[in-house]
Amino acid sequence: MSFHHIPVLLAQCLQGLAIRPDGIYLDGTAGGAGHSKEIASRLTAGRLISLDQDPDAVAAATARLAGLPATVVQANFRQADIVLARLGVDHLDGALLDLGVSSHQLDEPERGFSYLADAPLDMRMSQQGPTAADLVNTAGREELARILREYGEEPYAWQIAGRIVHLRQSAPIVTTGQLAGAVAGAVPPAVRRKAKNPARRTFQALRIAVNGELDALSEGLEAIFRCLSPGGRLCVITFHSLEDRLVKQRFQQWATACTCPPELPVCVCGGKAKAKLITRKPIEADAAEQAENRRARSAKLRIAEKL
Repeated sequence: MSFHHIPVLLAQCLQGLAIRPDGIYLDGTAGGAGHSKEIASRLTAGRLISLDQDPDAVAAATARLAGLPATVVQANFRQADIVLARLGVDHLDGALLDLGVSSHQLDEPERGFSYLADAPLDMRMSQQGPTAADLVNTAGREELARILREYGEEPYAWQIAGRIVHLRQSAPIVTTGQLAGAVAGAVPPAVRRKAKNPARRTFQALRIAVNGELDALSEGLEAIFRCLSPGGRLCVITFHSLEDRLVKQRFQQWATACTCPPELPVCVCGGKAKAKLITRKPIEADAAEQAENRRARSAKLRIAEKL
């Protein structure tokens, strides 16, 4: 099993983390260990804890980080504080999250993340729990439409949900090809003729729902931020607007001192900012990196420092 991974915005992440050789760092999304290896190789007396919920990623990261001051743990980063406590780690000097689906997960057809090959409709990052097929074949039209609208920002959510419900009455939808076909049959011909596959939003939405990604991100940001020492940096790479909006709003919330209603003439809450923004606007990949790595095209990096 090959776990191919080109780390996105690598130099910018390493700079953003401001790595100290004796520091304690967390990579909450090990993936192919691209970022992890570069962080760990800069440590002497320090330590890296690298997490991933995907057992394939854990196996690959363990092999690639062998001999480096790194510990790999199979866990979702939403449990970062619990994992760190179990390891006896009481603070972090920096943490990185590289969100979304990994290149390996997309490139392995049997994982069911991609509409480019016909394979079992799975999409589970942890390889545990209900699959995308379970969701597609049991949720009602209203629930399916909500998922597609909220997590995929799909303008034809109601039509696609209706098509799925109609087709599954004859036979369950169990492959990525069947799902992509259902989407194609539900959208107008003009949408089908466009360069981008009409199923991409549906696949994104179902993946987010199956893996509880936005809830995990919300919980994980708080768990990791609690573990950061003052001066510790948190770098987060997002790949779609829902993730980026959540990270942007959380960072702004931490960086805001006063939480009084705007109509009050003076502050009465006595609030203090918990963080400062290192990036006012997200960092994006340059043209060279985008040409080399397609995944970098939609990547946005935001960095905050705990006060």
